[in-house]
Amino acid sequence: MTLVKEVYLVTAELPNEERFGLLSQIRRCAVSIPSNIAEGAGRNNKNEFYQFLGIAFGSTYELQTQLQLLIDLNFISETKIVPLKELLAEIQKMIYSLKTSLKL
Repeated sequence: MTLVKEVYLVTAELPNEERFGLLSQIRRCAVSIPSNIAEGAGRNNKNEFYQFLGIAFGSTYELQTQLQLLIDLNFISETKIVPLKELLAEIQKMIYSLKTSLKL
């Protein structure tokens, strides 16, 4: 949830014309990561949980790409994005470890 909060704070700096473009996409992507983990956990089925972890894991890479776009398009400075990327890398490790522990 920390990642979602930080993404919302950083993306608040985006120009208004990006409100329905990149801004919306980045925020939805960030929210989808913990949401898919929670939904999968709530299914009480190991196979479904594994599947939802895969979706969340994919969303981390989607968000990583979108954060890089913010830098490349000069919307937000790299110094503000690097901590988000580091947090995202930690989340990727946690999801990967959790998927591995399920041993399907």
